[in-house]
Amino acid sequence: MKTVTVSGKNSRHNVLIYAISTCAWCKLTKQFLRDNNIKYDYIDVDLCVDEDREEIRNHIRSMGGSLAYPTIIIENKTMITGFHKDELKKALEI
Repeated sequence: MKTVTVSGKNSRHNVLIYAISTCAWCKLTKQFLRDNNIKYDYIDVDLCVDEDREEIRNHIRSMGGSLAYPTIIIENKTMITGFHKDELKKALEI
């Protein structure tokens, strides 16, 4: 599955975003991270092949999440579903 890495000066946390390429909230989340110079990886789920989509769904479910986007996973233990600045700031310590 194709993961895109966006560079940033702040690489303290391993950040992965599952997004939809046309989703406004997903775009806002990515922009927020860029604006705060956070390094992150993302996968546009709608552009993935079926097997990869299923793997992504299983990953989200295994962490107790719902299938909504964006889904932000920090350090493979903290999950934030949706664009919530305050939650992101707290989890990323910014």
